[in-house]
Amino acid sequence: MLVYTMRRLLGTIPVLLAASLLSFLLIDVSGDPLADLLIQQPPPSPEVIEQERERLYLDRGMAERYVLWLTGIGGNGDIGLLQGKFGPSVQGPHYDIGEHIAARLATTMRLVTVAVLLALGLAIVSGVISAMRQYSMIDYTLTFIGFLALAMPTFWLAALVKEAGVWVNQQAGVRLFATIGASSPDTRGFTPLEHLSDMAAHLVLPTLALMLTGYAAWSRYQRTSMLEVLNSDYVRLARAKGLPNRVVMRRHALRTALIPLTTVAAVTIAGIIDGVVLTETVFQWRGLGDFFVEAIKNSDSYALMGWLMLSGVIVITANLVADLLYAVLDPRIRYE
Repeated sequence: MLVYTMRRLLGTIPVLLAASLLSFLLIDVSGDPLADLLIQQPPPSPEVIEQERERLYLDRGMAERYVLWLTGIGGNGDIGLLQGKFGPSVQGPHYDIGEHIAARLATTMRLVTVAVLLALGLAIVSGVISAMRQYSMIDYTLTFIGFLALAMPTFWLAALVKEAGVWVNQQAGVRLFATIGASSPDTRGFTPLEHLSDMAAHLVLPTLALMLTGYAAWSRYQRTSMLEVLNSDYVRLARAKGLPNRVVMRRHALRTALIPLTTVAAVTIAGIIDGVVLTETVFQWRGLGDFFVEAIKNSDSYALMGWLMLSGVIVITANLVADLLYAVLDPRIRYE
């Protein structure tokens, strides 16, 4: 297992290099970072424009800028992914892209972690129940809920959940759910319990919206996988040997049925990241989604490239974890 893990970690290096190249090319050809500066009225002097071009390294060739962004060699100490520097921002030399990404990452990961865990838990439970009670009323109900959530666009689902929260608050006459922001504007003087309660109130609605996005697809995969396993020969043999149903389900059926779900969940992490951008925009969270939207508005090339690289690292890590879980879920799988 250790050798396999090391091989996979080494295999991520060319993948990350390819991701960095594609991210750079995609952003580099998408527009001019100085576009907003050039249309200002009164127009800036040619000296100011040239200074900005030099500060953003736009006076260099594309190949040189890519190597500079990756290694930092030949830069001014503010660029180089391998050195932990994401590059200069169009918002000024005082704006540290790395610091802002780190600050936003904690907010987004709080939302993503809770949403993914809840979505996986509900998908497994509902998928198993649907498979065991195939063509029953509960199977039809769970199938309808899954397809309904699957058919809803993420931004519309998030807006719908937000409006539902506002309506519940109005009917109750008190604020049960917070609909804006990741926390209250002023939490000074809050006790630890009050601070935790405030965070939970802001977390419920966006988590629900993001959770439904993953749950809708994952529950369908879990149901299909569970049905296939329940009809397999080794499960029938286990039942014929007189093993209790709970043992058959836990040791033989469920663990094997979780393998396809693990693969699908790892692959669709990229979709969850896309959902975060829309969800945070609707609920006005100051997370990585909001950071991405701001970077697009400002044509901040290095900020966008940093966001794309971070997203790539998250997706690659999720797939690596999924591969390592295979041996845990199915003892028949062994890594040489």
